[in-house]
Amino acid sequence: MTKTRMSILIFTLIFFLVGADPAQALCIKNEKANLRKGPGTKYEKLWEVFQYMPFKLLSTKGNWKQVEDLDGDRYWVYAPLTTQKYKCAAIKNNQTNLREGPGTEHPKVKWAPVDKYFSMKVLKIENDWAHIEDAAGDKAWIYRPLVWIQ
Repeated sequence: MTKTRMSILIFTLIFFLVGADPAQALCIKNEKANLRKGPGTKYEKLWEVFQYMPFKLLSTKGNWKQVEDLDGDRYWVYAPLTTQKYKCAAIKNNQTNLREGPGTEHPKVKWAPVDKYFSMKVLKIENDWAHIEDAAGDKAWIYRPLVWIQ
């Protein structure tokens, strides 16, 4: 192995081990989940979210995870209702169009537009477009800057 290749390998390892963001992506895997003020059912329910809602994982306390949403608000969610096996996305704005293909030349899907917080599973990202699937199994494409992906 050349010195250049070895240097690149070492730099890459250091970047991922030291410079990586400690926050991790998290998705709601069940049909619904309650978001609470603290780690337990005795804490106030603040919001109910649906399958594929994305969050940034902040910490864990027992069977509860502290999460942050696309607006930067923090909640607690029961850990078994979540997964890190796939990425999820949430719409950032109201009246957002979804398309049949990755580009504005493709027609809008029949169920578009959708509103802020509409959540979906990310199937793949292709250039500036994300191929998504909602909880009903409907698939579409969305322009990447219009969604918050975790």
